[in-house]
Amino acid sequence: MRALKGTIMDEQSMDRTVTRLAHEILEHNKGASNIVIVGIRTRGEFLARRIVEKIRKVEGVAPDLGFLDITLYRDDLHGKLEQPEMKGTDILFDISGKDLVIVDDVLYTGRTIRAALDGLVALGRPHSIQLAVLVDRGHRQLPIKADYVGKNVATAASESIRVHLNEVDGEDSVLLMHPDSDERGSAQ
Repeated sequence: MRALKGTIMDEQSMDRTVTRLAHEILEHNKGASNIVIVGIRTRGEFLARRIVEKIRKVEGVAPDLGFLDITLYRDDLHGKLEQPEMKGTDILFDISGKDLVIVDDVLYTGRTIRAALDGLVALGRPHSIQLAVLVDRGHRQLPIKADYVGKNVATAASESIRVHLNEVDGEDSVLLMHPDSDERGSAQ
């Protein structure tokens, strides 16, 4: 069981952060003409949709948008007894030669992004691959760094970040969670 330690973002600050991420992506890529956006399922998908909508409002054109299911590319599937739930990859455009922006909610160890890179390489060879995340909480196990970060949050390894999105959870918020007293007393 986890207990709330603090609220990192509410609905308004999340909207401002997504707007800033969209503007940073446009500025870095000198517009939207060669950009494609790929959200990592589940929450990265909805953040990617929001970023594409912000870009459309600014540029008058929406970049191609796709969604990537990294389940089969994860390095932690072996040894798990449960059958993984597949949500499907939905990228119906050519990524070759494009400036591809991966969107995810939280960057932590880097293993999710490594899996996403494996999945994308099978689809083509983009001009560049960039990473946009809502929250970077540190504790990297792989040498992966985001190009666009909504908020850097220093966390302890025992803490976690929970991203709630209206589309999935009925609200927009980013919460910092910590183990409750029962969990702290157990062996880790």
